[in-house]
Amino acid sequence: MDLLYSNDKKGQYPASWYAATATPMDPFPPLKGETRADVCIVGAGYTGLSAALHLAEAGLDVVLLEAQRVGFGASGRNGGQLGSGQRQEQDVVEKMVGHADAAKLWALAEDSKALVKGLIARNEIDCDIKPGVAHTGYNDRETREMHEYAEHLSTRYGYDKIELLDEEACHAMCPSPAYKGGILDTEAAHLHPLNYALGLGRAAHKAGVRIYEGAHVHHIDEGRPATVQTDSGKVQADHVILACNGYLGSLNRKVAARVMPINNFIAATEPLGDEADRVLARDVAVADTKFVINYFRLSADKRLLFGGGESYGYRFPADIAAKVRKPMVEIFPHLRDIRIDYAWGGTLGITMKRLPYLTRLAPNVLSASGYSGHGVGSATQAGQLMALAVQGESDGFDTMARIPTTPFPGGAAFRNPMLILAMTWFSMRDRLGI
Repeated sequence: MDLLYSNDKKGQYPASWYAATATPMDPFPPLKGETRADVCIVGAGYTGLSAALHLAEAGLDVVLLEAQRVGFGASGRNGGQLGSGQRQEQDVVEKMVGHADAAKLWALAEDSKALVKGLIARNEIDCDIKPGVAHTGYNDRETREMHEYAEHLSTRYGYDKIELLDEEACHAMCPSPAYKGGILDTEAAHLHPLNYALGLGRAAHKAGVRIYEGAHVHHIDEGRPATVQTDSGKVQADHVILACNGYLGSLNRKVAARVMPINNFIAATEPLGDEADRVLARDVAVADTKFVINYFRLSADKRLLFGGGESYGYRFPADIAAKVRKPMVEIFPHLRDIRIDYAWGGTLGITMKRLPYLTRLAPNVLSASGYSGHGVGSATQAGQLMALAVQGESDGFDTMARIPTTPFPGGAAFRNPMLILAMTWFSMRDRLGI
């Protein structure tokens, strides 16, 4: 089953609040016949769009192929949080790769936030970017651990952009009775993810990138040049970049064995008006400590955008609103009867270690994916790093590529049932607090 089409209609964005409020672009044509390029990029999400824009600005001839629409996948559906650091906390990264590479990964993550903010400013992308992402916990132990982690970031990395939240300060920001404290990262940010993706698309097109939509890539012949085959055309290119993330399918087995597609879901309530302060008294985004994380923020029109719930099969649930309402009401009991106006799902890519998987599949074929829910900054930067690597500047790409990324048990062929078992166990462990 192809995730590009199993839950969505061809050529259409999902019926999300993001799609309803986006500034649309006219469709790009499909690829027909044969063409030649310096670089062919597969996938027009943050990774592919960033790579295309940076390469075109460097003077290369770039073709960007997208099976659906620009920003169609996780890039246009996510929680819109631009977080600090990597997906794993920095002390975990230190144990995984050592202090030297951990420091490089922290610096890269800081650069990714600056990159996103710079692209938005330079290209005048109207995506409602605002500062502040809070992380909230359910008990005193979690609060203490978050405060200790903030101290670690301050002491080792000089990062002093975090406010410590005790229970009173946490409730003053987010009045949910579920939370007992946390931290607020004032340099992190949140934004309208689809408008950000579409803004990158406009910038790439203006820079000379040839974008083709409805161009489903089904085969790549590695070589010099490489040949990228779609249903109705092909591209010969000196370099190929795979930027497919959770929608890769069977295009490359090595990547598919290490990057697992999972589904996540978001609902948008009716506008809350003056009642919005009972959800968030500050205009920040929130992510909590659940293994299947809850994340939320207010929209520009004062709706609660609440993300919660995952599924590990290919199909979305029949009633996405009901799936998201359950964790939403656990956090905000007073919203039990609130109307949900939009509910949608999306597919993202995760890795076993919850860190991105960047790899050189052939001398002239690069891939980046597996952002594990941290893609606004990481995917944008991965595209930039691959663009630099194509031009012979590979230090940042090589640092990311050294992150150990183990295959999922059973490889690509058996990964879905194995993932269900693993996620069920992890979820049970989280509920039991072990």
